[in-house]
Amino acid sequence: MDTYTHQIHTPFGRVTVSSDGHALTGLWFDGQKYYGKTLGDHTIENQDLALFTQVEAWLNDYFSGKQPTLDFEVKPAGTEFRKTVWNELLSIPYGNLITYGEIAQRFYETQGKNMSAQAVGGAVGHNPISIIIPCHRVVGSNGSLTGYAGGIGVKKKLLQLEDIDLTHLHEPTKGTAL
Repeated sequence: MDTYTHQIHTPFGRVTVSSDGHALTGLWFDGQKYYGKTLGDHTIENQDLALFTQVEAWLNDYFSGKQPTLDFEVKPAGTEFRKTVWNELLSIPYGNLITYGEIAQRFYETQGKNMSAQAVGGAVGHNPISIIIPCHRVVGSNGSLTGYAGGIGVKKKLLQLEDIDLTHLHEPTKGTAL
């Protein structure tokens, strides 16, 4: 199966987006941890895919401080557990935070299965559609900014863009980020 890609320049750096031709399947900052991990073996650069125009418009709105509506399909590749976590991330409102433990609790409430905050952190960290599936809105229960594959600096900028007060948050100690 072909995977289409396109490069988009944002105020926080260049991103690569990918699609199966219908849905968004990836969005990574250049140099991001796990960059392109879910890309197929055969990728085709495609600047004319209508979906990429929609994604670029969404990103332009987002980086302009607007709260864009997700009006295109996202289809991240991953295990059912990861997809469940990523779907939960989509429910985090713009300008709000949630902890890994709170997501684990929601998983228990909806799935009836215990899940550790660390397992949730692993799923959040492997999110293949950065920004749009807002993994940057997840923090540690102690206020740590741990776990953003795009880097803590980018995570802080994204949270500031959403007018989130960072005074009660802190950078993780070395070795604790995903």
